[in-house]
Amino acid sequence: MTTTTNTATATATAAPAQAPILTRCASAETCADPSSTMTLLAETDPGQGGFTVYRSTFADGAAGAPSHFHTRAWELFFVISGSLEVLVGEETTVLGAGDFLAVPPHTPHAFAAAKGAEADVLFLFTPGMDRFDYLRLLGSVMRGETEPGAIAASSERFDNHYVDSPVWRAALAGRA
Repeated sequence: MTTTTNTATATATAAPAQAPILTRCASAETCADPSSTMTLLAETDPGQGGFTVYRSTFADGAAGAPSHFHTRAWELFFVISGSLEVLVGEETTVLGAGDFLAVPPHTPHAFAAAKGAEADVLFLFTPGMDRFDYLRLLGSVMRGETEPGAIAASSERFDNHYVDSPVWRAALAGRA
């Protein structure tokens, strides 16, 4: 007698390699500075690939991040509401509610709430990058608890490499 196994069913019923992640908004950790709040939603072990997800709300015209790139991760943006001005390579554009942007590794990019607008944005990094620790460090620097040089010193650990962008400097100067 020959038995056959439906591998699709067997795979679907096998225990997942990792447990599902549920983060309730009310219990999520937040990092804040005077112009933005980051709600840390989920982060998996960077050594196993995975992802990092957080939500940032930016005050009217608030700075987000200067020009930088990542060598290992994609950075994905989904604008929940408001408007986000972004630089990708040498081009700036404004993303509105419902817009999605995926920036591949090695691509310089920057972002800020558009002039005259707030922004509520969901960020996802894949693979995961210890972004929560980076956001905590950034908050510590913004509050004056840590020297600003700690950001530059952490570039390899957090795969966050800052670069000069005359295009972004001009975009920011145009806001004044």
